[in-house]
Amino acid sequence: MTQAISLIGAPTDIGAGARGASMGPEALRVAGLQAALEAHGLKVHDRGNLAGPANPWLPPVDGYRHLAEVVAWNEAVHAAMHAELSAGHLPILLGGDHCLGIGSISAVARHCREAGKKLRVLWLDAHADFNTSVLTPSGNIHGMPVACLCGHGPQALIEIGGTVPAISPKVVRQIGIRSVDPGEKRFVHQVGLEVFDMRYIDEMGMRHTMELALATMDANTHLHVSFDVDFLEPDIAPGVGTTVPGGPTYREAQLCMEMIADSGRLASLDVMELNPALDIRNKTAMLAVDLIESLFGKSTLMRN
Repeated sequence: MTQAISLIGAPTDIGAGARGASMGPEALRVAGLQAALEAHGLKVHDRGNLAGPANPWLPPVDGYRHLAEVVAWNEAVHAAMHAELSAGHLPILLGGDHCLGIGSISAVARHCREAGKKLRVLWLDAHADFNTSVLTPSGNIHGMPVACLCGHGPQALIEIGGTVPAISPKVVRQIGIRSVDPGEKRFVHQVGLEVFDMRYIDEMGMRHTMELALATMDANTHLHVSFDVDFLEPDIAPGVGTTVPGGPTYREAQLCMEMIADSGRLASLDVMELNPALDIRNKTAMLAVDLIESLFGKSTLMRN
């Protein structure tokens, strides 16, 4: 029996430093995400978009921008993701900016606790997203989700999953990182986050990187992929608010996704930070759909 996939739109740029990620879910739909997955024999339900507060676009207060609104959006995401997981579906969160990873991954962690499963999170991103209000001058919460999930952040955000911390840094593997603030570097090192940065990928190759990132999973492991589109080389994916040169190429990204598919463990997914306002003819959304297809088993030849 094919597992049903649920698409959940979260149209907000509440945690970002540029407007436009709120249009991400629609861009992915326009790029044909549902039809592409259905073409692989998958059963897909589009649950439509979640609702939440508008973006007031204000300066930070006590080190955080839009904290109340970020909490509201993440609570909505948490409830929606948890409901789909409880129903036995594979949820795909269509972002929205990456602050929504707090609601999404806290829901996955809660589901894993309830189901007695182990969790592995692959964080595909140009940024470590391990900032705190003390470390970041901008106060943009999309730079803080991994720290919040690991218990470092405002009370209202770290408590969303019902358990603090929602996850241990030990379950996270970060891939493609190439932009980390100075204070954040020390913090990442201090907590022992496992980071495969672009230098590592350059030296060791994407295949070796992914073998390590996917190692030691078993049949009882729930694999969650949080895919920030700025993970990709900006030349092929211009439609993001925080481009950083020197990301994975098209082929490296495909290999990354195909090896995740080969693991057979993928059980939930975030697609984050797609910003159509900065895109060229929706090409970044079309590339994202192409890569998501590979996550669900699209390959050139039949494979066992």
